[in-house]
Amino acid sequence: MPLSRPLRATVLAASCLLAGAALAQTPAVPQTATAPRVLGSPDAPVEVIEYASLTCHHCATFHNEVLPQVKKEFIDTGKVRIVYRDFPLDRVGLEAATMARCLPPERYFPVLSLLFAKQDDWSHAKDPIEPLARIGALAGLSRQAYDACRADKALQDSIVQSRYEGEQKHGVDSTPSFVIDGNTLKGVLRFEEFKKTVEPLLPKP
Repeated sequence: MPLSRPLRATVLAASCLLAGAALAQTPAVPQTATAPRVLGSPDAPVEVIEYASLTCHHCATFHNEVLPQVKKEFIDTGKVRIVYRDFPLDRVGLEAATMARCLPPERYFPVLSLLFAKQDDWSHAKDPIEPLARIGALAGLSRQAYDACRADKALQDSIVQSRYEGEQKHGVDSTPSFVIDGNTLKGVLRFEEFKKTVEPLLPKP
């Protein structure tokens, strides 16, 4: 039986409301997803740019063994800020970078530390998306929100663009690489080497 005109109008209005509700429930990619990720005070006199891949073992070595001391002596004291830039070496590294960037900026570096600390667990998984989703969930990232970020081409393009800029502007061709005072240093910077490089750049007392 055909619907009467008033009933058709009612059904159409209800359909529009339901569609709007469905759209409202679809998580949006955070506007902060492509914002710079900076560890330390923006007023720190020395800036260190780090290019790294979350699947890079040497990057994990720096983050697990060297960064804690760098943070204690240079970052927490307001002397140095580290600008972290993605340089994914493979698809899994891109997926991990995407998940991390879905998080609010204040949760980014704690999750980055966890990703590097547990790198072998998730990076070698048969389906790394599942362990990455679990790590994201620990920081409050829902699976829906993670999937929305994975489907956002602009976000993933921005991560790939970060790698391209590192190659073009700073000659980065391996990870980790550090840009300090215009010079690109490749490989793991041990603490003494890091200290020797940044101390001459600090303001004199």
